[in-house]
Amino acid sequence: MRIWSMSATFGKLEHATLELRPGLNVIEAPNEWGKSTWCAFLITMLYGLDTSQRSKKDQLADKERYQPWSGAPMAGRIDLQWQGRDITIQRGPKGRVPMGAFRAFETDTGLPVPGLDGNNCGQVLLGVERSVFVRSCLIRSSDMPVTQDEDLRTRLNALVTTGDEHSGAEALGQRLRELRNRCQYHRKGLLPEAQATLATLEEGLASRARLEDQAKELDRERQRLERSMEDLRKHSQALDYRAYLEDMAQVAAAEGAVAQAEGRLVTLEEACVGLPDRETAAQALRKQAAARQDWERQLRDLPPQPVAPSVPEAFRGISPEDAVRRAEADRASAGKDRRWLVGLLLALAGVGIAFWEWIPGLALLTLGLMLLAWAGIRHGKEKERRRGLLARYGHEDPKGWVALAKRYQQAWERYHEDLARSDRARQALEDHRQVLTVPEEDHQAVLTAWDALAEGREALDRARAQLGALRSMARPPVEPVEDGLTLSRQETDLRMAALREELRQLQLRLGQVQGRLERFGDRQTMLRERDRAAERVRALEQTCQALDRALEALAQARARLQQRFAPRLTRLATDYFARLTGGRYRRLTLGEDLSLQTAAEGEELLRDRLWRSEGTVDQLYLALRLAVARELCPKAPLVLDDALIRFDQTRMTAAMEVLREEAERRQVILFTCHGREGDCIP
Repeated sequence: MRIWSMSATFGKLEHATLELRPGLNVIEAPNEWGKSTWCAFLITMLYGLDTSQRSKKDQLADKERYQPWSGAPMAGRIDLQWQGRDITIQRGPKGRVPMGAFRAFETDTGLPVPGLDGNNCGQVLLGVERSVFVRSCLIRSSDMPVTQDEDLRTRLNALVTTGDEHSGAEALGQRLRELRNRCQYHRKGLLPEAQATLATLEEGLASRARLEDQAKELDRERQRLERSMEDLRKHSQALDYRAYLEDMAQVAAAEGAVAQAEGRLVTLEEACVGLPDRETAAQALRKQAAARQDWERQLRDLPPQPVAPSVPEAFRGISPEDAVRRAEADRASAGKDRRWLVGLLLALAGVGIAFWEWIPGLALLTLGLMLLAWAGIRHGKEKERRRGLLARYGHEDPKGWVALAKRYQQAWERYHEDLARSDRARQALEDHRQVLTVPEEDHQAVLTAWDALAEGREALDRARAQLGALRSMARPPVEPVEDGLTLSRQETDLRMAALREELRQLQLRLGQVQGRLERFGDRQTMLRERDRAAERVRALEQTCQALDRALEALAQARARLQQRFAPRLTRLATDYFARLTGGRYRRLTLGEDLSLQTAAEGEELLRDRLWRSEGTVDQLYLALRLAVARELCPKAPLVLDDALIRFDQTRMTAAMEVLREEAERRQVILFTCHGREGDCIP
């Protein structure tokens, strides 16, 4: 396959076009020109865009990373030659799916290319899967090592061991694994299903046996409950007889209560003879209550008792008069002491006189200094005393001390005056209450007598009503019954209700058990089904063992074939590596996981890539990539993105010579940000 041109609206590419030719194409461009974007665009056009990929913390998904910067839909076109025909493939948006629309047609006629769609485009055109193409023919400086992949491993193994990429051994192994998985894969497959069926049948037989035992036990329990219910019925009849006797006793007691109420009513009527009527006594009590309410209203209207004023902290524990005297004394003692000034004048005079008469001058100086010392001591004590006064009064103004004491004294005088007025008002109300007090006992006694008479009549009515109710509710005579139980009526009823509910629940359970037994069907039929299921499990287990032995034999055969895997690819990679390094490295080994070890000229031991320089490692993996690409996809374009950036000039020249020869067999596209590669082309 050869690419003629690519047109893209993809990432930073906006309606950009890249023209190519057969053979070697060296495209020199600066960083951020879009070289890596063209590589990603080619992969997307051939294999589609993975829209299920999600962005991670350190990596953007392709659908976000290559969203056109202009905001236009992602779209592109490639004109290429395939199997001698010029065809065009196009991709664009389909609804909200980027690059979801695909079209492939012949460039000249516009006729669709049969068998080519958006899912199989890369597979059909290049003959390999996406991962194989990326790991062999797309060589970028960021991922030069060839990592292992299942598709790559399958193709290399089949090609190197059998010479045919479509190996029958692989298909046979896949078929055997499918059969083995169908037979048993974890908890799925025919064998687990058969084992589950057998377990279900065995559990069914065990459940049936348990249900039969449960049905027998429930029937025995039912018979026991019915016997208990019969005993409770007999005890209920005995309780009915006892209740009849109690009803008769209550009727007799009610008749006695009626006779007693009639006698008490006669006594109460005699006590009310000659008394004022009830309304007269009640009116007198109401007038007295109204007068009392008026007095209580006047009492509520009195102003509240005055509250004693608060005592300033400076006068705590002394009377207001003492507080004034203390404040005046503190103000009088707060004057400043001027004795130090006298001492200072004497000292200065002594110094002046000493110039003429030193003895009198010395005496005056000594006297002045003594006065100064005494004044200093006094000043210290005065300062300490003023600090105490400041702590007591909260400020240093002596006039404020006296004013505070006088305000305190005036507040107490006003308080005593208010208290005296309040006491006089309360005493006047108390005198008025004494005047309102009149005897209440006589009026209340009259009311009590009339109330007692009314209550006696009501009591007689209640006693007669209760007698009538008891006679109407009394049970009819019943036959006497004796039994051995000592339960009360409530306990008997509760137990009978509980037994009835228990019998109902037990009958339901017995019906459910019998219904489940009927759903199980015949026991002999279940035994025959259990035997058939056990036979199927044994047959499937033998089949699984046979498949396991077949897979093991196939794995051993493949292991023997894989011993030929490395040599063929190693010879081709060794040849490329020797040419890229100017013959310095002619020994190379390749592991089954595509790991490499090399030895330079004169070295005895093979060493892995950790022992080589970064440039040599790039050349080592370029050799392996070229070998893999030559074996797996010899007709696919070879794309290199800054893959030679760490090559020195000598090895750059050798690499360009290898690529020039490779371009004779396929199209080679080399993206680079340097001009060295182009200078190496003759």
